[in-house]
Amino acid sequence: MIIGTCIITLHIPAAQSLKEKRQVVKSVLTRIRNEFNVSIAEVAEQDRWQKAVLGVACVSTSSAYAHGLLEKVVQFIERQRPDAPLLDYEIELL
Repeated sequence: MIIGTCIITLHIPAAQSLKEKRQVVKSVLTRIRNEFNVSIAEVAEQDRWQKAVLGVACVSTSSAYAHGLLEKVVQFIERQRPDAPLLDYEIELL
């Protein structure tokens, strides 16, 4: 059993309040859950207006599949949310 994790850091420059940030984050979380079979949540920086850190996890029997799936999640966010540019991401397989 392979567990894949990915930490994604987003910059949300248009957010002028936590409410505006949450709207963007909630949209990203919902779209990722609907598009991919992964778990995703905001895991850090909840009180900062213009920064969001998301944690993504998946379970697979293949490390190549898990890594590829997490890469697709990152690419999806980059394509679908140009208003929330990706600052950094890190994939780890356990």
